[in-house]
Amino acid sequence: MTGTNKKSILKFETIPELFFVSYNTIFIKMKKTGILSILFIISLVTFSFVKPKQTNIWLIGDSTMAAKKPERLPESGWGVALAEFVTHKAVVHNHAASGRSTLSFISEGRWKSVADSLQKGDYVIIQFGHNDEKADAKLHTEPFGSFKTNLKKFIDESREKGANPIICSSIVRRHFDGKGNLIDTHGDYIKAAMEIAMETKTPYINMEAATRKLVSEMGPDKSKEIFTFTNRKQDSTHVNVKGASVIAKLFVNEAKAESLSIAKLLK
Repeated sequence: MTGTNKKSILKFETIPELFFVSYNTIFIKMKKTGILSILFIISLVTFSFVKPKQTNIWLIGDSTMAAKKPERLPESGWGVALAEFVTHKAVVHNHAASGRSTLSFISEGRWKSVADSLQKGDYVIIQFGHNDEKADAKLHTEPFGSFKTNLKKFIDESREKGANPIICSSIVRRHFDGKGNLIDTHGDYIKAAMEIAMETKTPYINMEAATRKLVSEMGPDKSKEIFTFTNRKQDSTHVNVKGASVIAKLFVNEAKAESLSIAKLLK
């Protein structure tokens, strides 16, 4: 009888203990599953707010590419409008500056600021010439001498950072002769830009040729619609807001026509 009672007591004491262990195991498993679910949800929410990495497109050049102060409107630069034509995978950094040549862009530390910011996979669009041809000693470069040397500096130092340089020739000035033909105002600077691009195997976009064709087809009168012509200013060098967009689109078209790698970032 006593043995039977002991067995009963053992059974009675063991069942709750086993049940307690089993219950704890289930509770712990449920607790772990709950925590994992919460962590998963948090990671999804966090990921949805993380901005995907964008490719940087850096612009260096002169006033025909640069942003302008509000008081200079409707004058603009085609580099400003380029931002309209890039996909969400890229961001434009326009460091072009009015009145600068390759020489002054370097001597003022503007290039160093860009070069120090470059990351692998970035693009650097380079367009100079308008001010390099000026007589001012702080600006002037020789087309087949210091001009090419400075362009090569931009190219080499971009590549050292893993960035992709692109050389562009200057856009055309709206200077017509008496017969309605555009006058060449850039001379050897266009040829020099093309030469250094070929010598260094750098992508080259002939913006002078593309804009020359556009402005020639528009003619002396209609072409005023894309340059800065107002009651107080008649400017045949700098484009207006409309012209900036038209010329930025020309760059996009040329980049796509040449199958340049930057084209994947352009609309």
